[in-house]
Amino acid sequence: MRVLAAMSGGVDSAVAAALAVDAGHDVTGVHLALSPDRQTLRSGARGCCSVEDAHDARRVADELGIPFYVWDLAERFTDDVVDDFVAEYAAGRTPNPCLRCNERIKFTAVLDRALALGFDAVVTGHHARLADGRLRRSVDAAKDQSYVLGVLTAEQLAGARFPLGSMTKERVRAIAAERGFAVATKPDSHDICFIPDGDTRGFLTRRLGVRPGPVVDAATGATVGTHEGTHGFTVGQRRGLGIAVGDQRPRYVLSIEPVTRTVTVGTAELAGVARVRTAPPTWTGPAPTLPLRAEVQLRAHSSPVACTVTAGADGGLVLDLDEAQRGVAPGQSAVLYAPDPVHGDLVLGQGTVAG
Repeated sequence: MRVLAAMSGGVDSAVAAALAVDAGHDVTGVHLALSPDRQTLRSGARGCCSVEDAHDARRVADELGIPFYVWDLAERFTDDVVDDFVAEYAAGRTPNPCLRCNERIKFTAVLDRALALGFDAVVTGHHARLADGRLRRSVDAAKDQSYVLGVLTAEQLAGARFPLGSMTKERVRAIAAERGFAVATKPDSHDICFIPDGDTRGFLTRRLGVRPGPVVDAATGATVGTHEGTHGFTVGQRRGLGIAVGDQRPRYVLSIEPVTRTVTVGTAELAGVARVRTAPPTWTGPAPTLPLRAEVQLRAHSSPVACTVTAGADGGLVLDLDEAQRGVAPGQSAVLYAPDPVHGDLVLGQGTVAG
């Protein structure tokens, strides 16, 4: 095939491109310039898409002997990911920018352009598997990224290739070392790529300003603290609440009301959620028949929980959880997996948590 290898400058995308070359494909490398500041510098494992990352990707492409280009998608990334991130927090929701980037940048803007240019598929370094056209978890559970890919449609998955899904991260680094890639020991990126200092609250405050309001205890209705903006909180949050209560029981954020600027907190007994409603879902394959037994993962790093899925209002889903969960935040993705032992790694689809 003629494939486009998305090369971030990290070890995963470098090895994915190398494996595509080894498989005999006609490979072209592309690095996505997503920051409007072309000279953004990387700080350890913070962020990505820096000028150093672009240079690292180019060096790997040179070593593989493949053509290499840089595509400037900074404006679209700002509109579809960064501005969306800010708007969601302003509305009291908690978005996942990595999922949004996969949905709107890597597998819409990039894939659409690749297909228009005559490529057959886009190769990425995601830790996930494709089997018979269906998305599945990586064999390396600690590095599995199927959650942030659960928003993709069957049509998008048909144009994707994930060659790392059948190997561990340790093996990926070993392959890079065997090939002499300088990125073999490069730290993995973490945190949000466009907030390289890791200060999400500070980033949002600079964008949204100071918007003070009360922190209210759900049990008593008493104001137990104040804040400088609801954007500094997420449902399920326990630390950094800045409150004073009369007992030692921990409090969790139960709800966020951006209009009145009220953050409501409560004890663990009040924080559990047994029913989750979502927006209309996207499915990675044929839409399943409802009701359905499945497992749902409600955050990027949470454990899946068994649930019953039924049709909800306005085309959404209702998830009745077998065990109540804390930290179910509106704006996050509820990714559904097949529940049986044989197909338990199969991603069925997802719906954005509505409440």
